Amino acid sequence: MATPFLRLAAIVLGFLAALPAHALPREAAVPGGIALVRLGNGAERPQAWFGDKRVAVLRDGQGWVALVGLPLALEPGEHALRILDAGVGKTRPVRIAAKHYPLQRFSVPDHRKVEPSPEDLQRIEREQKRIDGIKAEFRDEAEPDIAFRLPSQGRLTGNFGLRRIINGLERNPHAGIDVAVPVGTPVRAAGSGVVVETGDYFFNGNSVYLDHGQGLVTLYCHLDRIDVKPGERVAAGQRLGLSGNTGRSSGPHLHWTVLANGTAVDPRLFLARPAR
Repeated sequence: MATPFLRLAAIVLGFLAALPAHALPREAAVPGGIALVRLGNGAERPQAWFGDKRVAVLRDGQGWVALVGLPLALEPGEHALRILDAGVGKTRPVRIAAKHYPLQRFSVPDHRKVEPSPEDLQRIEREQKRIDGIKAEFRDEAEPDIAFRLPSQGRLTGNFGLRRIINGLERNPHAGIDVAVPVGTPVRAAGSGVVVETGDYFFNGNSVYLDHGQGLVTLYCHLDRIDVKPGERVAAGQRLGLSGNTGRSSGPHLHWTVLANGTAVDPRLFLARPAR
């Protein structure tokens, strides 16, 4: 006969086994959002692709879940998720609803950051190749830390997805969220990961790319100082540098981007508590 202690231990172990292995982001199946697709509860981790990009597959209390980043330019409607599960190929539909993002108008004092010179364009092209390489990487981390924390505490001044008019010219939508903080404010890792790139970029200024595994990457821009190096493994909350006003910036702030399967998605979906 089981003792009360053994019965209690069995109850506790059963409860722990039922808990999610990962804190999944909130789902928003819209352009710029995240779709969560259930893939069953087999013993082996399935693989999945959206378009030509491999997507994160995580385990929670109900089995395997594909975490699909949805590009801002994605057309609403039904799209296919390709899956390889125990050697068997299949597809699952991903239904995307429409979403309207507001228009934002602002000015940047440095006009070259809005209308680059021919020499600037050559630099931008070189930098874009480096960025594309980062987006294409897929590091097979078994349990990525994606219960993200806001990297710096401050007032949010720029929401994700805003359609932007800068100095009267239409430019790309806002691919992250902005946090208004003074120059020199500590900027911390949203989750544990590996630093894959640091440097001074034309638009992003001093930047840090942090790879959390499974195609999930966070980017920290416009820094005044960088305190980490490529290849360094950092813990959640570790200081990456200090906020600044470098690159294409209208004032001191931190720009924070979350990339999932190579595409920028709304960082708020990953925060344990929605940012205000």
